[in-house]
Amino acid sequence: VQLQAFGGGLVQAGGSLRLSCAASGRTFSSYAMGWFRQAPGKEREFVAAINRSGGSTYSADSVKGRFTISRDNAKNTVYLQMNSLKPEDTAVYYCAADLSTDRLRRGVCEYWGQGTQVTVSS
Repeated sequence: VQLQAFGGGLVQAGGSLRLSCAASGRTFSSYAMGWFRQAPGKEREFVAAINRSGGSTYSADSVKGRFTISRDNAKNTVYLQMNSLKPEDTAVYYCAADLSTDRLRRGVCEYWGQGTQVTVSS
């Protein structure tokens, strides 16, 4: 599975962005998908995950109520809708895939996409 993330950019605090991650291959629906982020000088952290069917989602406490993960298995794409953005959300965002939702949530992911930069100005 190859993952291509896009949709990052520069936005003012309080604004919104939607990230997309397009996956190659015909087995997209077999994988749990997730988003992680890494800010300068910090470790990569879990942001959100969604199971194979899209019926269950998980979010980090820091983004609950602001970020929503979703997927379209027909389009082989996972999304991260980010609302009410804060300067502390500034980071490189990565999408990831794994057969296990539990492993993915722990950051043990079989596949990683390249990152997309999100910058939130105050």
